[in-house]
Amino acid sequence: MNSIPAIDVRGLNRSFGGLRATANVSFSIQQGTVTALIGPNGAGKTTVFNLITNLFPADSGEVDFHGTRIDGLSPVEIAELGLIRTFQTARVFPGMTVLENLLVGRHHKVRQGLLQQMLWLPSAQREEASLRERAEALLDLVGLSRYRDTHAADLPMGAKKLVEVLRALMAQPSVLLLDEPAAGLNDTETAELAALLLAIRETGITILVVEHNMSLVMGIADQIVVLEAGAVIAEGTPDEIQRNPRVIRAYLGEEVSPC
Repeated sequence: MNSIPAIDVRGLNRSFGGLRATANVSFSIQQGTVTALIGPNGAGKTTVFNLITNLFPADSGEVDFHGTRIDGLSPVEIAELGLIRTFQTARVFPGMTVLENLLVGRHHKVRQGLLQQMLWLPSAQREEASLRERAEALLDLVGLSRYRDTHAADLPMGAKKLVEVLRALMAQPSVLLLDEPAAGLNDTETAELAALLLAIRETGITILVVEHNMSLVMGIADQIVVLEAGAVIAEGTPDEIQRNPRVIRAYLGEEVSPC
């Protein structure tokens, strides 16, 4: 395994109006693994995602992506490097079909120039056909092919979440950040999501996931990082985390003595 972490987070701090959202958050993610970021509601999980992708800047701290500092880059620049994220609430483009939503995820990687596309030259046609083939293969993978021509806004929430994950995959990320991808999914859809995430890992893509579904987390994660009140209180394998007394107390809401 490559010794350089896919993501290395060091001492991230952020406050909002005097309220501490994160406190010296540090952890590393090895390439080709699935890491879950968990914790009680309000623990700061989504805030960490937003700091990593610089949706808003940290007050202090550093983030490396494959060994390169990215905390000073814009969210667009970070995405261009191959760090792609989803959001808690499924976001689809209204007025577009499911297939068109997936194709949007690849638009910034299109190699053909505007002129070639406007004139619909053979090279642009071939690239478009290749992208459609990839999008349709992804839809087939999760059983959504029948919705390819359906307006994405008309899908149930669970299907919208899957479409968002597939759209992120169309961008060909090296690291994928998923914010509560199982929210709104039923048991069957959650099982399909788990299979999808494991298949994504097998392709070499690194995954960092925020998730409340502990059954899903324990079934897919190589490593778990636990947050409480904006601070990391534990790291380890699923087995280690399940046996960690401090994690258990944090989830039960009991007072935790300092370590």
